[in-house]
Amino acid sequence: MWLLDLLFRYNSSIKSMKARRGIKGLARVLKYRRNPATRAEAARVLGVIGDTRSVEPLLRSLKDLDRSVRFTAAESLGRIGDARAVEGLTEALTDEDWYVRLHAAAALGDIGDTRAVEPLTQALKDEEKAVREWSARALGNIRDSRALEPLTAASSDKEGSVRDAARDALAKVSVRELKAVPCRT
Repeated sequence: MWLLDLLFRYNSSIKSMKARRGIKGLARVLKYRRNPATRAEAARVLGVIGDTRSVEPLLRSLKDLDRSVRFTAAESLGRIGDARAVEGLTEALTDEDWYVRLHAAAALGDIGDTRAVEPLTQALKDEEKAVREWSARALGNIRDSRALEPLTAASSDKEGSVRDAARDALAKVSVRELKAVPCRT
């Protein structure tokens, strides 16, 4: 019973910090709490709040020992959408856990910074199909012409979901390229 009381107190204080937009308090929770579920919840709440002051603590959380903290931090960084997160998220594309890599790819697509194009094209070769799929989606969101060739190759992937995501991304990138070409009529 004492454990439930303890968890309730942590969750209550996180909810209180969320209501007050307590960025500093939540950042401390990310750094010091022993309970990974509490750290992951703090990372989630920081993403919901969406304040750019959360970027640095969330970037540190991409190195957390617990996978749920890492993937939640990546997801929150994508929600916030600050370009300062690009470098840390590109490093997370090589995380040992495929779910962290997937969330890093999705977050990079949400941010939409062209610095992520090369790492995302490398992630199109990931062993896990979900990572390949979300990397293709992210490249479609970024809409950079450097992704055309790798997306074309991914459109022949052995997995249907990856092929579909690559084709959708190709359409987005191609449409952007067509808009950039001046009409000569």
